[in-house]
Amino acid sequence: MNDGEGSAKKWVIRVRLGQGAGASDVHALKAWLEREHRLEALRNSGDLEITERAGGEERPGSPMGAGLEIGLVLAAIVGPKIFDDVYEQAKSGVRAWRQNRRSVEAGEPPEVEVVPDGDAR
Repeated sequence: MNDGEGSAKKWVIRVRLGQGAGASDVHALKAWLEREHRLEALRNSGDLEITERAGGEERPGSPMGAGLEIGLVLAAIVGPKIFDDVYEQAKSGVRAWRQNRRSVEAGEPPEVEVVPDGDAR
């Protein structure tokens, strides 16, 4: 592993919402993740930023509204251990959000994919 001082590596986790997801789902899931204790602590310390954005990857035949994502961007100074902790916390938070959404809204919540990405360009 290269930990050179000149490296501007950022640790990124993409939380991609699938078909059927709307803006309200993105806002609700982002707010849910922001309240996860470990993620909230990292946000408060300035080591984590959680953003909403259009998905970076268009898939052929993707329906309208697909490609929404939330980015969890960790500061360059964090290491693999913290990245792994945040990745697991994000997956756990998504599972909890989907379960909660089932209980408060009709229909199945959108599929959500949590994808680690080591390079935020």
